[in-house]
Amino acid sequence: MTPGEGLPSSTPVVPSRTHLEPSAPELLTDRNAVRPNPPGPDATPITSAVPEPPPLFRDGRPSTAAGAPEKLSAMRTSPDPGGPPAPSGTTDSGRPPRWWPGPLVLGALFAVLTWQVVRDTPLRRLDERLGDGLRGGPLPRPFAELLADLGNMTVALPVLAAVVAYTARRGRRAGAERWWAPPLAAAGAMAAVPLLVVPLKVAVDRGAPPGMDGSGYYPSGHTATATVAYGAAALLLADRVRAPRALALACVLVNLGVGLGLVVRGYHWPADVVASWLLGGALLLVAARPLSRSTGRSSSRTPRC
Repeated sequence: MTPGEGLPSSTPVVPSRTHLEPSAPELLTDRNAVRPNPPGPDATPITSAVPEPPPLFRDGRPSTAAGAPEKLSAMRTSPDPGGPPAPSGTTDSGRPPRWWPGPLVLGALFAVLTWQVVRDTPLRRLDERLGDGLRGGPLPRPFAELLADLGNMTVALPVLAAVVAYTARRGRRAGAERWWAPPLAAAGAMAAVPLLVVPLKVAVDRGAPPGMDGSGYYPSGHTATATVAYGAAALLLADRVRAPRALALACVLVNLGVGLGLVVRGYHWPADVVASWLLGGALLLVAARPLSRSTGRSSSRTPRC
């Protein structure tokens, strides 16, 4: 029987499914093609449903299931150059940097120098000859005395206390996270100076340079005080000044001046000063992590002195 035979003339003939759906090549060549209207009074145009292409990543790769894990893995291992900076106190991989190698190296050097000073070694004899040559030497006596006085607690401690109070007040008013950590770290490093220096003076019991009385001159308490006090102050202020490198240079020059003034005035042997630089540097490296990470400072700007 032919289509439409035996049916009322007013009933439309419904075409088969193959006449309604376009072929696959048609879908690919003409995405917006309009299919023919099926017979009938109420027929409306039907557009072909072609899926939209998947979105692309920045580098042009499709965000498919195979490409997404690779992109996520790359995001975990390498920072986005255009994104926000990495959190302070972390490396590019998100792990906190190791803080112990620096203090360990300085501590080992301090131990070796102490062993050389305790025993009658060529290094100790060289240290004494160098001290004799610098005593009363290249600096005028009043200027050398002034430099040595910068290591007094009555001078260095008020400087550190003022910087601690300033940074604590600024951090608290700004609502910084853990604003109390940097001042506490600076105070802790300063408190550790007499706890380490006094027992070492008693244990080593090194004799005084000519013109001085008594013993217990190794390591130098003035040098250790200046190193930690001015160094901690520089670390606290490094994020609040426009020239942190100049601040670090000033810190280094002050400490060099203190050490030179102590030797020129005959208050200490050169090895006493160097030992306190090593000891104070180790304390600063231990304190540098909380001093820098709680102020939003990147590790590259942390001054070293």
